[in-house]
Amino acid sequence: MPLLLTRDDVAQVLSMPDCMEVVRRAFGELASGTAVLPLRIPITPPDGLSLYMPAYLKELGALACKVVTVYKNNPAKHKLPVVIGKVLLQDPASGDVICIMDGGYLTAVRTGAASGVATDLLARKGDGQVAGIFGAGVQAKMQLWAVAVARKLSRALVYDVADKAVADFISEMSAKLDLEIVKADSPRDVLKADIICTATSSATPIFDGSKVRPGTHINGIGSHTPNARELDTEIVKRSKFVADSTDACLAEAGDLMIPIKEGIIDESHIYADLGEIVIGKKPGRSDDAEITLFKSNGLAIQDVATAKLVYDKAIAAGIGVTVEL
Repeated sequence: MPLLLTRDDVAQVLSMPDCMEVVRRAFGELASGTAVLPLRIPITPPDGLSLYMPAYLKELGALACKVVTVYKNNPAKHKLPVVIGKVLLQDPASGDVICIMDGGYLTAVRTGAASGVATDLLARKGDGQVAGIFGAGVQAKMQLWAVAVARKLSRALVYDVADKAVADFISEMSAKLDLEIVKADSPRDVLKADIICTATSSATPIFDGSKVRPGTHINGIGSHTPNARELDTEIVKRSKFVADSTDACLAEAGDLMIPIKEGIIDESHIYADLGEIVIGKKPGRSDDAEITLFKSNGLAIQDVATAKLVYDKAIAAGIGVTVEL
């Protein structure tokens, strides 16, 4: 009898600090060889795209598959969102599906959590740093939340082309984090920050990489297709490049693939996968002047680890509805 969890149920039990902890462990398992992470499976029905993202984490005892669909005509035709996600969590011992949960909020938090783990491992140490956020949507909010968990911030800067989105971002997140958040007037202003997160829908670079200060840490989140990039060649070349997955970056991340195609760098420019730093196989930041860059594409291990966390917390709290199939 699987447990059904709505978006509100997931949001009620899922916190960023807890999610960062299980996501850290998931990346560690990937680097240690105790994770199974097949390539995501795409199917293209006439009106959209369906993606199947399975994974297994032995140490966490987590087995699941996330199903994500992208149907651009959904709002007009079916009064549904363009993007819909659900996660099916299984019992590794029996294979039975023990929980079906909404994947929207879960995906947003787990994406932020990966940046939080990378920030903790790669950003300069010390309190009082400034975060700079490109974008003011849901994922931008999750990025700031995660960075604020990883480091005690003094304030944050946010830049977006939509003024209302910026105003809403500042109102919500300043209250949530008890943090001063300031509207940046230009992309150049955001580069004054110590920790920068890019969480936009832009297909072209959003700032001049030559203007990034030494010692900056960057989380690149928004672009995840071969022909799109938020980060220009200059900042990729200047940075110590850490991938969520080397294979994923070489197959999906235009931020990396385009500079390689240009002949400016080659595959050896990837310093490490994040999991290698998690388990201590490779060190993180080497000095305070180094520019570090984490490129996130989003991996099913993050979904699976987070789904298991949500399920355990929901069971403990008595949340959700059990159904007999």
